[in-house]
Amino acid sequence: MVIRSSRLSHSGISICIQVSRVFCSCSRLDQGHKQWLAEVHFLGVVEHPNLVRLIGYCAAQGERGPLRLLVYEFMTNKTLDDHLFNKAYPVLPWDIRLEIALDAAEGLLYLHEGLEVQVIYRDFKASNVLLDEEFRAKLSDFGLAREGPSAGDTHVSTAVMGTLGYAAPDYVETGHLTTKSDVWSFGVVLYEILTGRRSIERNRPKNEQKLLEWVRLYPVESKQFSKIIDARLEGHYSKQGTRKIAKLANSCLAKHRRDRPTMREVVESLKQAMQHKELDGKAGALNETSPPEEMSGKPSTEDVAVASARRRMLHLAALGENANSIARRRFMFMRTAASPTPT
Repeated sequence: MVIRSSRLSHSGISICIQVSRVFCSCSRLDQGHKQWLAEVHFLGVVEHPNLVRLIGYCAAQGERGPLRLLVYEFMTNKTLDDHLFNKAYPVLPWDIRLEIALDAAEGLLYLHEGLEVQVIYRDFKASNVLLDEEFRAKLSDFGLAREGPSAGDTHVSTAVMGTLGYAAPDYVETGHLTTKSDVWSFGVVLYEILTGRRSIERNRPKNEQKLLEWVRLYPVESKQFSKIIDARLEGHYSKQGTRKIAKLANSCLAKHRRDRPTMREVVESLKQAMQHKELDGKAGALNETSPPEEMSGKPSTEDVAVASARRRMLHLAALGENANSIARRRFMFMRTAASPTPT
């Protein structure tokens, strides 16, 4: 969780940073410290365009006990969660949603296949997908990441951890962790991107509180399918593209993990879905009880629509940067390259 953002000047160069987590003295201190240490070690050895960059960390003794801070690169546009579910933000355009999904998939693919050892993320969700000034997505919060199974093993047996609504049911039931656990979580987020709804929303009617149960009422091949699409898009999406994304999400959510695709296959499927550039969706879908926010005037061409959306997003970033400046504070941090691992 981001608790503070700031701008520092180092060697004459101004850089933006954000403090991402704090652990203090409490009943879960040992677990918190282990997660913090795991993230320091992990981000210290990996590098990928779709993984957040660790600038530094801090271990200090506070008034209430030990403090553990992580300092990430500053991600101007906060999280995917903010843009999908916070109605104070402008509508996230369809093409940008797909670009964010592809970036996140590339990050998971790197964890699964791009390192000497396989890494299982174990906590994929919209709030852990950070967005930079151009809405490029980067995964963050690796405190729950685990090394995958050794050669010859099919899974890692571990205590069930993660976030309610995103953890694969087979993992929850057995404690058997595999890369296909991440694939399930990715499928949940794909449906969040399609619908603009969280995986669990207790304030909705009972039959709509669980996203995956609700979307099953509107099968992808049915005439009613368009009812699940985020109404705030006002038809500015591809009918073919949304169906392909829903089919991909369904494959990620297969009951048996062996039937789920790999993240490499997910990446390829996303790229195919992104080939559908037409914005021919059906406006007026009824999946929101509150009126949709206005989008700027209906574009006459696809290029104008995309350009208009990007301008709105850049304007939002400028407003957010100005608001954040009020809350900026000084704090100490140690750069990873110059500091020993805390004991």
